[in-house]
Amino acid sequence: MSAMLPVPADTAPRLTAVLGSSLASLTGAPNPLGLAPARSAVVVLVDGLGAANLRQRAGHARHLAGSMSKRDVIHTVFPSTTAAALASLTTGTMPGAHGLVGYRTLDREHDRLVNQLNGWDSGMRPETWQLRPTIFESAAAEGVDAVAIGAPRYAESGFTRAVLRGARYVAGQSMADRFEAALGVLDGGVPALVYLYIPELDRAAHADGWESARWLGLLEQLDAEVAAFERRMPRGTGLLVTADHGVVDVPAHRHVFIDAKPELVDGVRHVGGEPRLLQLYFEESLDAASRARLVEHWRAAESDRSWVMTREEAIAAGLFGEVAPEVESRIGELLVAARSGIAYYDRRAADRQAESMIGQHGSLSDEEMRVPLIRRGAYERS
Repeated sequence: MSAMLPVPADTAPRLTAVLGSSLASLTGAPNPLGLAPARSAVVVLVDGLGAANLRQRAGHARHLAGSMSKRDVIHTVFPSTTAAALASLTTGTMPGAHGLVGYRTLDREHDRLVNQLNGWDSGMRPETWQLRPTIFESAAAEGVDAVAIGAPRYAESGFTRAVLRGARYVAGQSMADRFEAALGVLDGGVPALVYLYIPELDRAAHADGWESARWLGLLEQLDAEVAAFERRMPRGTGLLVTADHGVVDVPAHRHVFIDAKPELVDGVRHVGGEPRLLQLYFEESLDAASRARLVEHWRAAESDRSWVMTREEAIAAGLFGEVAPEVESRIGELLVAARSGIAYYDRRAADRQAESMIGQHGSLSDEEMRVPLIRRGAYERS
């Protein structure tokens, strides 16, 4: 295995604890984040806002950055990608338990790669592919109003059915609409657990980079919306602002084309994952010696700039948490996680639109793995 993996200690705070701790604060149960009791809880999930991204642009987000101390940073899950991270947030479990182990993963029964965000169909039903109950379902059982607030286009998606089970979905087209909808829920007079999703920064980062003027403008808008929401939210409300992953900008001259070296793709049936975390699935006909040679070719070629590990090594290192038996085959037989500022592509792919993306994530770097957990309202540190 190339280079020592930066695996956080088991005791390090993770994204998996956020929603469950928020519910516990409403019911009087102890919680791993030590959140104070609250009447209602709002968890704002900003897609693509890493702790490093926020700190390096603190002048454009004075309210959020000024509210984040050194203690207000947690780790997301591996892979540091939206499908895996949001499922971990809403189930309180690691990807190896809930089953969404990447962006594009193998549906072995149908011998195909499936996009875990928008590739759901009758062959991969969200109600059964995502294996774990959600914290929203637990909230409903506790008499708490469980609400997910997001864009209208996500209301009926397969991903929503997979990870937001048990929540009442409330749509808001704009960022401002969603915060206004959250205030409406809080004014309902009953304890509420509210999840509010902000996708705008991630979309801007992919298209233009997180250092772009467009991304900065959206960060400023988010900062203003959070500050205004705090001023208006009812007393006794706990507010957490967190993220699913950070973002690394990768310009075109840092692209690595894996098909340029035939020894890296010969014997590979499917190239899954995403540009900063390849998940490679081998031809079933490969014998053990051929598999070992393929792994060694990758290590020789890429170990100086990526973590190259077999599925077994990744599982043994605990990167996916405890892995359910039915989930193991969804993980690539070889994983290549970018350590430097590169992204991997395959020019043989039918769809090469991903090469136009600038902002990237998925790997194990601090920039991708460390995200804010800003505590406000009833959750503010004393």
